[in-house]
Amino acid sequence: MNGAPTVGVTVNGEERWFAQAPTMAELLSELGLPDRGVAVAVDGAVFPRGRWSERVEKGWQIEVLTAVQGG
Repeated sequence: MNGAPTVGVTVNGEERWFAQAPTMAELLSELGLPDRGVAVAVDGAVFPRGRWSERVEKGWQIEVLTAVQGG
């Protein structure tokens, strides 16, 4: 293998490629997102925090929402 990215996912409409699939927690960390106030959906279904140790899979459509304070 030449190290080329092999796992492609879409995060909030943007394609991202990885040589090895990260866990959901690793992906969120790489995106610079906080540990709290974040909700994740995969292919339109809620992806609970209890599953964030699972590796993302090729082709997933991931949506990440963050809570915003203010009013």
